[in-house]
Amino acid sequence: MQTESPHQLLKEKQRQERADLILQAAEAILMEKGYHETSMDEIAARVGVSKGTVYQHFPSKEELIFALLDQQISLFLQSMEQVFSGTTTARAKLELFLDYAYQELDGKRTRFLMTIFTSMDAPRSLIEQKMPLRERMEQLQRRIHAVLEEGKAAGEFDLAISTDVMAIIFLSLISPMAYMYIVAKGQLSREALVAQESRLFFQGISAKK
Repeated sequence: MQTESPHQLLKEKQRQERADLILQAAEAILMEKGYHETSMDEIAARVGVSKGTVYQHFPSKEELIFALLDQQISLFLQSMEQVFSGTTTARAKLELFLDYAYQELDGKRTRFLMTIFTSMDAPRSLIEQKMPLRERMEQLQRRIHAVLEEGKAAGEFDLAISTDVMAIIFLSLISPMAYMYIVAKGQLSREALVAQESRLFFQGISAKK
């Protein structure tokens, strides 16, 4: 297996640093002007590179949004592992995860990215084909699945219910719409929403005594 030379490693480092600068500039301009008013020309000018250089890293504005979302989801998954690293019960891990997920939805950056994502002109078929995003979501589902299996093995959860079904329903609880219509409007606190969703979910899948 051929190893990369110091020169190649330096070039790759510089390429990644430039990509990061482009993403930072793109996010700043998107927050200032919104998706439709943001141009690749302005992003290039903000970074101090040519528009062609921006296109070398990100072939379209949609690709920039995908990269920002992928970056955010990757950070979320890293934090999720810290949430799951304790020796608590499977239920406690999942409740902590729910609370952490809603804390993220409460963050300005996450809400902004979700708003931009939903206003994109990209066809749904293109969004579904983006492999990094798909892989991140599949990674999340596998991790939730594993915790649910832990709960089954420990006698916490009903063995008669498919773990795949449990995982899908659990992930559906993490809803930006629930945040927007319940928490953001002051109908419930984030903690109360998590508690009530947890009660509904875990009462349904708890092992029968």
